[in-house]
Amino acid sequence: IDLAKQFRQTEKEERVDIVGDGKQALSQVFEECKVEQTPEVIGRIVADIDQIVKATRFQGWQDTISGKREIQKVLRQTLLKYKLHKETELFEKAYNYIEQYY
Repeated sequence: IDLAKQFRQTEKEERVDIVGDGKQALSQVFEECKVEQTPEVIGRIVADIDQIVKATRFQGWQDTISGKREIQKVLRQTLLKYKLHKETELFEKAYNYIEQYY
């Protein structure tokens, strides 16, 4: 049990380090999924997503269905704002990154 607690604590600490640079990593996700219709305002999109996710998340949100749904909802709303809501690959990659590192 102690080993599991230590592992979980280490995982949380590593997540904090990565989240500090979350915008850069999210920018990379958007660059990889960029299509012709993607607006050239990736920095603003990433900043919006970063801000909304940080305001919406709570400790352990990844372990609850309601937490996952709430984050997916705000991500979809943000993508809709930029008319990127139909880009399923972009949504999935961004959500997977957020789930892992936020």
